Amino acid sequence: MDEEAILVAVPDDEVLFKKQYYPMRTVAEWFGVTLSQLRKWENEFDILQPKKNARGDRFFRPEDVKNLELIYHLIRRRKFTVAGAKQYLKENKTKLQNTVQLLDALNKFKQFLLELRAISE
Repeated sequence: MDEEAILVAVPDDEVLFKKQYYPMRTVAEWFGVTLSQLRKWENEFDILQPKKNARGDRFFRPEDVKNLELIYHLIRRRKFTVAGAKQYLKENKTKLQNTVQLLDALNKFKQFLLELRAISE
């Protein structure tokens, strides 16, 4: 697996859902993607519906961030094309949500074990 695709810094759900909206720049930093990449995904995927203020600035809801996790997983980790990711999301969204949650839990557990090993050495 590509190391850069693993490094996603989205906060845990209890932190993520404390705020109603997150600025586009913050969300892009969490995923390690550019603002233009987020705009492209917004245009390609109907499940992304960020709010826009009068100036046109985009603000992502926690639900949008969770959907971005799914899109990111398909495109960056599993190397789907945009068309393939759209089709897969349409047919397997619930299964994909469960898979992404499981992978995140396993990555957190792995990080915990690595920290534990570093402390004991």
